[in-house]
Amino acid sequence: MRSQTPALALAGIVLLAVLVCGDVAHGQESPAGPVESPPAPVPLQQKTTIGVAIPCVQPPPLVRLQDYDGPLKKTVGLFVRKVDLKAVHPPHYVPGLALCSLDLKDKFSLFVQDTFDPVTFLGVGFDAGIDQATNRDPSFGQGGAGFGKRFGASFADQASFKFFKDFAYPSIFSEDPRYYRLIDGSPGRRLLHALDHAFVAHRDNGHPMFNFSEWLGTASVVVLSNTYHPGNERGFDPAAEQVGYNVLEDMGFDVLREFWPDIAHKFRLPFRDEPVIKNPDSTPVIH
Repeated sequence: MRSQTPALALAGIVLLAVLVCGDVAHGQESPAGPVESPPAPVPLQQKTTIGVAIPCVQPPPLVRLQDYDGPLKKTVGLFVRKVDLKAVHPPHYVPGLALCSLDLKDKFSLFVQDTFDPVTFLGVGFDAGIDQATNRDPSFGQGGAGFGKRFGASFADQASFKFFKDFAYPSIFSEDPRYYRLIDGSPGRRLLHALDHAFVAHRDNGHPMFNFSEWLGTASVVVLSNTYHPGNERGFDPAAEQVGYNVLEDMGFDVLREFWPDIAHKFRLPFRDEPVIKNPDSTPVIH
């Protein structure tokens, strides 16, 4: 069972390495970035917390693939949309304003989007190919039939992982499955913030809570995968090792989510920034 695909993991490592190299080069030259038109103002909505309605705002939509210029940037955008799907930037420039929470329907929609994203199927095919080459689950056999079984098992891994982490446990514990970017602060503080997300998540009302979906979701998938992966090692130690590996991998992706706007800015790629808020007096509030 794999929580994320090796292809996505490799993409994340490469992008983070580029960011580090860019920071070194930034000390020598700072080219001016392109002038980007501000996003359209987003009207305020209302969310209810303990019977009190407070203003909230929806995050801007994902960057469209057509907004990336050229085949290389579109390929990067295809993978980045997958990573950015669960990353949001809380508004900090309007006192008392918060992100709108996800209701049950929103969490289910997030699960569906995350599961049936094209990159998910690319990763599933990649995983199945690696498993075929290494003869993982030898009872599946080889050839087209064996690949089909491995593809189905790999997709079940991905779908169940997203079901438990994006929908089931977040709904049970009233937890927001999204990653809240810090953005402002030193690189070290932002790195710690990203790593901390494996342990501290947000409730639907925005308050911090233990990240139940990370640990219970990962553990549930590891146990469930034993039912259709006959080659899996059984027992507590192998399961605990797999859970730890998957949590560490998720921490790496949270680091990528935190620093992606910096990477995108350096390479003049479009990215999803903070929303521009439209106050009731129709005056946009731009940070």
